[in-house]
Amino acid sequence: MHGWIDTHCHLDAPEFSQDIDTVRARAFKENVVRCVIPAVEAPSFEAVRSLAHRLGDAYALGIHPLFVQRAGDDALEQLATALDEHHHVRPDARLVAVGEIGLDYFVTPPPARQELFYREQLKLAKRHQLPVILHVRRSVDAVLKGLREIKTPGGIAHAFNGSRQQAQIFIDMGFKLGFGGAVTYERATRLRELAATLPLDALVLETDSPDIPPHWLYVTAEERAAGQSQGRNEPGELPRIASVIAELRGISEESLMEATSRNAVQALPGLKGF
Repeated sequence: MHGWIDTHCHLDAPEFSQDIDTVRARAFKENVVRCVIPAVEAPSFEAVRSLAHRLGDAYALGIHPLFVQRAGDDALEQLATALDEHHHVRPDARLVAVGEIGLDYFVTPPPARQELFYREQLKLAKRHQLPVILHVRRSVDAVLKGLREIKTPGGIAHAFNGSRQQAQIFIDMGFKLGFGGAVTYERATRLRELAATLPLDALVLETDSPDIPPHWLYVTAEERAAGQSQGRNEPGELPRIASVIAELRGISEESLMEATSRNAVQALPGLKGF
């Protein structure tokens, strides 16, 4: 697949509701040939699926840890039903993973409910033999514990920001590590060191649009108070983010594109199915 792959972008977010086709066209113009759109809660499953089909992209179905507190008691059942429908009964080639799932210990909701949802979703991924797209924030060890106990067919640790040792554990378990806008900040020294020195075959690229803006879009609280609007992150920013990583690694952007796109297909094999 020749071109960039944005392995994580929330194109169903309200920020894109007015101009999503223009946003996606801009990304195509920047040679972003495929986007992966992860769901974050059950009510959005069908919207994410239909958007992926309309835009020619891929999607994942899951319940984000920050949404489990407001999730209905039947949310996991809804996910199970949707996976049965779109992975077995009427297989949808654009469904490539279970996600976005994981654990977030930076904020509440309470860990117990997060952990219940995380483990049950790992079980669904294992049952369907689908990779997972993981949200991991201040929770690497707990996420890895779940993966050791409920073995899924790999996937992506999205927005990776752990230690080198933790990175190696993910890699040894068959996971790729997602890097995006955070690596563009010079103060992110540990993250930039990882992006520069981890094995090239472990990296995939992402924007997490509209979140995690690269430094050229970031606006401080003081600037916002003065009336300057926050720049909106979108998939079309991926090549510029990639250029930062290529420079850190001392390789060409073309080499990075070829490697990370190949890695994305290894992590999410369904990407080569359409």
